[in-house]
Amino acid sequence: MTEPLVPDRGVVVVGLRSEAALLPAGTTVVVSGGDPGRLAALLEALPPGVSAVLSFGIGGGLGPSVATGDVFVATALRSLSESFPVDAEWRAALIRRTSAASAILAASDTLLGSVEAKRALHLATRAVAVDMESGVAARFAHARGIPFAVLRAVADGPGEALPQAAGVGLKPDGSPAPLRVLAALARRPWELPALLRLARTSAAAHAALRRALN
Repeated sequence: MTEPLVPDRGVVVVGLRSEAALLPAGTTVVVSGGDPGRLAALLEALPPGVSAVLSFGIGGGLGPSVATGDVFVATALRSLSESFPVDAEWRAALIRRTSAASAILAASDTLLGSVEAKRALHLATRAVAVDMESGVAARFAHARGIPFAVLRAVADGPGEALPQAAGVGLKPDGSPAPLRVLAALARRPWELPALLRLARTSAAAHAALRRALN
């Protein structure tokens, strides 16, 4: 029998609608749309009784040996100013279910677009990947004394800079905002190759998560 992804009355936090679409039917999902402040407000607005929080989706690679499509379950979550434990029993269950590797993961409230920023966060935290939802989810779980875990797949690698257009590519509900991306590309057309590469690596990371859950 397949182990549940989240405990009963657990919540899954994602940044993108496309990530939410990978989850089992009936999962309670909160979508940030790439906005940590919005995510915090949405979590606070949840009805009482949330039993656990899982941060799920794609992220950016930090460690020099990680590659697109690598899937990780966090052993701990760190940022430049905070460190959060993860629930050990839940972590073990996620590893059994997904066959993911385990490693330290990182949180950032801003998009890490440069290779230098990725390298600096890796050196400071020893984390192998980063995302923008896990920190908010960890703070929410820690404040309520409920279990917290992270399951993430690497999209862009540690040596890949993100185009500025990627920072405007989402609507608040986590769905794509193509017109905003096109407007950004009109101002910075040289970013098109990097944006196309990011689309490919993001698709590969989504596919890796789909395989991990099936």
